[in-house]
Amino acid sequence: MKAIADTGFLVAFGNRNDRHHAWAVELAEAVTEPLLTCDAVLAEAAFHLGSSSLVLAFVRDGLVRPAFDLLVNLPRLMELATRYADRKPDLADLCLVRMSELHPRYPVVTTDLRDFRVYRRGGRAIIPLMRPPG
Repeated sequence: MKAIADTGFLVAFGNRNDRHHAWAVELAEAVTEPLLTCDAVLAEAAFHLGSSSLVLAFVRDGLVRPAFDLLVNLPRLMELATRYADRKPDLADLCLVRMSELHPRYPVVTTDLRDFRVYRRGGRAIIPLMRPPG
């Protein structure tokens, strides 16, 4: 499976008490190659889980792989930040929108439907999502 991992997925996977934990575990079991992500997602996940070690283990064990160069993509991130300023997007979301532009066949694995139903790649294209049922 080729996909891009958002914070909500990692938090659900790492927290047995998260309401989406079972979904995240099932999805993680189907992962055959690391899901792409960015450093901002990893930092958010470490904060929400209260454990940098756990998030680093996700990378070490091949669940996710950081695959985004913020500096190279800075001009586009600035455009996205301006476009979605009314939503006050966090850096992780902006990076994931950009990653979706760079990897258009990869869905974003997320629990954040509120924002990702609004965000568009390339200005108009809907970002394909993998999300918990319901």
